[in-house]
Amino acid sequence: MLNCVYRLVAPRTFEPIQVEMDSAKGNVLVRPTHLSICNADQRYYQGRRSESVLAAKLPMALIHEGIGTVLRDDSGTCKRGDCVVMLPNNPHEEDPCIAENYLRTSEFCGSGYDGFMQECVLLSPSRIVPLPKSINKNVAAFTELVSVAVHAVSRFGMFSHSRKNTIGIWGDGNMGFIVSLVLRAIYPAAHLIVFGRNAYKMEDFTFVDETHLVHEIPKGIAVDHAFECCGGEGSSQAIDQIIDTIMPEGTVSLLGVSEQPVLVNTRMVLEKGLRLFGSSRSGRADFAATVQLYQDNPTILSYLEALVNQTYAIESISDMAQAFEADTRKSMGKTIMEWNV
Repeated sequence: MLNCVYRLVAPRTFEPIQVEMDSAKGNVLVRPTHLSICNADQRYYQGRRSESVLAAKLPMALIHEGIGTVLRDDSGTCKRGDCVVMLPNNPHEEDPCIAENYLRTSEFCGSGYDGFMQECVLLSPSRIVPLPKSINKNVAAFTELVSVAVHAVSRFGMFSHSRKNTIGIWGDGNMGFIVSLVLRAIYPAAHLIVFGRNAYKMEDFTFVDETHLVHEIPKGIAVDHAFECCGGEGSSQAIDQIIDTIMPEGTVSLLGVSEQPVLVNTRMVLEKGLRLFGSSRSGRADFAATVQLYQDNPTILSYLEALVNQTYAIESISDMAQAFEADTRKSMGKTIMEWNV
């Protein structure tokens, strides 16, 4: 069958491409309904990757955060009309030591492979997770981002020592907000402190115990463990402050993406015996855990609604460009595309 794929062929330029879709039995045909724009999508859209990377990866359909409606399921996993979250990671092997999202052979939608900006998406049954019928679809659209936070907090539980009285989160953006929210659900007794650059953003962190501007950190404050959720130019300062503030033998979770190398004060890392670990993307188990978290803690969905910055009904190429351009002007939150092409 023919499928229309909306590919980015050059920065700020989308084109519809008709492609032949493999209709092999055993897969699930999904019609995307709500797609969420990520910073990674914007780096391609705005041409903020290197020329060599753009030349190697474009043309490519963007978006790796999204949900859709099942049109056909030959595997019997779902029924026609079911709402599902689409998993962007496509592994080709299993490894007893390495998770699917870290295998070098895995393909990732919207990063060298077509993402979800398509008329229909054909997925393996393992690449979908059913969603509750009553879920807010604008929030569910960025479940992938929430699953990344769930993945990082899950790994933190494995790598960190048992004293988790005080946990610091550096970053007042989307990832800092979601990581803090997941930590509150999984470690309800922990004292959560958020460190950020923008007081108006931290006003929405009503579920944490303290917030501090990074240039006004009180003397004597200390955390048992820390999460770095800044990325970009903010990573270096955040990691420096974390190393100064964290207690000996604490664990530091690195989540911020930086295009440039970041200096780390290894002398104090050694002196304090710190553990630093990185987390990127997520796997099926993390998506399933995220959906379960939604069901067990419905207030999480209410808090996540605060991140829905703007929604756009998408019926044409110009609508797609309008949504992406509007997304470049926001300082916080998620832009959701209601996919009607």
